[in-house]
Amino acid sequence: MSNTETHPTESICGAEADGPSPPGIEVITPRDVPLGGPRAMRVRRTLPQRARTLIGAWCFADHYGPDDVTESGGMRVPPHPHTGLQTVSWLFSGEIEHRDSHGVHAFVRPGELNLMTGGLGISHSEVSTDRTTTLHGVQLWVALPERHRDADRDFQHHAPTALALDGGGEARVFLGTLAGDTSPVRTFTPLLGAEITLDPAATVTLDVDPGFEHGVLVDSGDVLLAGTPLKPAELGYAAPGRTALTLTNRATEPARLVLLGGPPFPEEIVMWWNFIGRSHDDIVRAREDWMKGTRFGEVHGYDGAPLPAPELPNAPLKPRGRVR
Repeated sequence: MSNTETHPTESICGAEADGPSPPGIEVITPRDVPLGGPRAMRVRRTLPQRARTLIGAWCFADHYGPDDVTESGGMRVPPHPHTGLQTVSWLFSGEIEHRDSHGVHAFVRPGELNLMTGGLGISHSEVSTDRTTTLHGVQLWVALPERHRDADRDFQHHAPTALALDGGGEARVFLGTLAGDTSPVRTFTPLLGAEITLDPAATVTLDVDPGFEHGVLVDSGDVLLAGTPLKPAELGYAAPGRTALTLTNRATEPARLVLLGGPPFPEEIVMWWNFIGRSHDDIVRAREDWMKGTRFGEVHGYDGAPLPAPELPNAPLKPRGRVR
């Protein structure tokens, strides 16, 4: 998915300070962002924000729907570039057609992971299909570490099996390892990504890696994370040091959430529009290459023009400081 903001802000992320775990859970509220156009589908963005820019290598999280495409027009994102990152698409309902400059033509469907590696540069389009009536899901980005940020273009697909959880619920592990299941999808840093559903009034305790920081993005339900209430669309952050996460659904209906995790990302990154680099000059070069039609390749089969890059701000992209 593209960041379609016409005046995107730069974010310097990473290298957060090490230290003991806080006693509680940090709650991050989303901000609404239109996905382009006068009838824009709106998304709820929890990463990046000033309060928290990264969870492991996870650097971007958009949560959208359930969206009636007859009202919003659905998703129609023209070809746009990415560099220095991987995109992770995960749907709860609907269907999205994906085309990219690596030559991949695929469909994003509920419960199936599509992971695209941008590396040095890739472009892709995303369009909800005519079969879609309700669009609902998350779009996530993963920052590539310096030694791999110019990696080759790639695309991986995985349909995880639902696993029963003690206490009432199930998990679909699309990245990393959880509840005895390991995803075969390759990543460049250790990561955890899973969809979890909780039965009504269920409490589930999950063993997790204490070296990871974790985020719980609530899609639906009245959820407690380690005793802290989380509303739908909120993201609960747990610092490293925990060996288990306890999730409770206080509602009489099932709850659904997405669990993210990874070790604190040790590098600073500059993120602007759809690019990740390490400096202002990296971003300038990426934008110039996209506007010149070089480096990112061509998307075949999309009926329409590529998305132009926004104008860069007048001032150089500078660090905003680290999250402590």
